[in-house]
Amino acid sequence: MSTTAAGPAAPGVVCVFAVTRTPPDPAALAAARGHEEGGPLRVLSAGDLCLVVQDVPAALFDAEALTERLNRPDDLERCARAHHRGVEAAAGRGPVVPLPMATLYRGDLTAARAVAARQPVLDTLLDRLRDRTEWAVKVHAAEAPPEPGTDTGSGSGSGSGSDGGGGRAYLTRISARRRDRQGAHDRALAEAEAVDAELRRYAVAATRHRPQSERLTGRRAPQLLNIAYLVEDARRTAFAEALARLTADGRRPAVRVDASGPWIPYSFARWDEDPQAAPDQEVPA
Repeated sequence: MSTTAAGPAAPGVVCVFAVTRTPPDPAALAAARGHEEGGPLRVLSAGDLCLVVQDVPAALFDAEALTERLNRPDDLERCARAHHRGVEAAAGRGPVVPLPMATLYRGDLTAARAVAARQPVLDTLLDRLRDRTEWAVKVHAAEAPPEPGTDTGSGSGSGSGSDGGGGRAYLTRISARRRDRQGAHDRALAEAEAVDAELRRYAVAATRHRPQSERLTGRRAPQLLNIAYLVEDARRTAFAEALARLTADGRRPAVRVDASGPWIPYSFARWDEDPQAAPDQEVPA
């Protein structure tokens, strides 16, 4: 969430979804929906740039109201979907720089000035993103079969006295299982890195996000890599073919690879960062 204006609430505020150089098709813009509580999407000029914006009520979109709403999962999802619809509407005729969700200004003039002040950065980003899309790849360790139950017979005691052999055997089994788990994890990490190395051959840039927790993924196996790739449209087929090879049965038995795309390149369009700095690694052409 990014609320850039301060001071008392006005009757309405302007929500900015994205910046582009080429205004979207008016009919497509009219058909698109932003936030349900706001007015129609419209285009606002800021120097040589165009902003896709929406007038929204301050009572629902000031800092306090947004904080409360975005702490509710259902409202957060609705806001995220509305934001994406606005960004998609802006992307109809050329590259866009998506702004952070809920980027708000107190009126058109404030919004236009703020964006115009960042025009050099935005121009660099728009040039960098032209004819490129994002692909999301998540690599998980393959789920291991359940381990056999622990022996509970009389021979698996503490290992003291004359019956210590059973205890030692139990500890040996535990140690072997621990080594097996570590070995499986190491193999999975190596295969995950090999997947990344292969896909970078077809991308112009890549950035690693924090792996998602098992609570979010719904899987028992850990997520090892969560990576976004910036791919030239001309190399889209080659990237997709590389993904197909990597996900073919038996090619990488220690991992599972999930991919989605092409997407608007959110991960490579941070207007609050230096676009000349590589997100993770720029891949030579």
